[in-house]
Amino acid sequence: MPASELLQEIAQKGINKERIVDKVINNPELLPILFEGLNADKASIKYGCEKTLRLISERKPQLLYPNFNLFVRLLDSENNFLKWGSIIIIANLATVDSENKFEKIFDKYFAPIPGPELIPAGNVIGNSYKIALAKPELSERIAKVILKVEKAKYQTDECKNVAFGHTINSFTQFYGQIKNKEPVDKFIKKQLKNTRNATRKKAERFLKKWSI
Repeated sequence: MPASELLQEIAQKGINKERIVDKVINNPELLPILFEGLNADKASIKYGCEKTLRLISERKPQLLYPNFNLFVRLLDSENNFLKWGSIIIIANLATVDSENKFEKIFDKYFAPIPGPELIPAGNVIGNSYKIALAKPELSERIAKVILKVEKAKYQTDECKNVAFGHTINSFTQFYGQIKNKEPVDKFIKKQLKNTRNATRKKAERFLKKWSI
């Protein structure tokens, strides 16, 4: 398939991205076209390619693993959408990280947590459980680093409450793997008084689920 044809298809409004994902999974030689599309001037192509790669990382992460370093570089992208997408993709690739590449970028990956921007921090925290489940040996380290959200400084207090909600969601997924549960329990219990209703309810559900 010519590159222009695939990119035109991706750029179509309302196009079924899953169909394109199927096409690329069945024809991996199309992947370079998607990578090239990330540099496109046309937004619909750029973001369409990013969304397609993200879906592939969920369904067939081993296809993207050889390009792990590309997504690491995108963590520094000036384009926020590419940066946020790479955070999710890297977490998805942890399941096939046979060369332990993630360990080498651990600090870089979790760097957004202290702030000041909520969205990258939220994406990191919200996807951290995928890494913990794929790499149980990192569970303690991940738990410790995402608890830094308590001292984070975002644009508003409400942003911080949203980040706390992401943190609870992640802990819900890998709490059973954490040996030193006391700091986590303490954090969750504090959220019973959170002013954000959604975050408070997440804390209540967490404590009920884990019988704390």
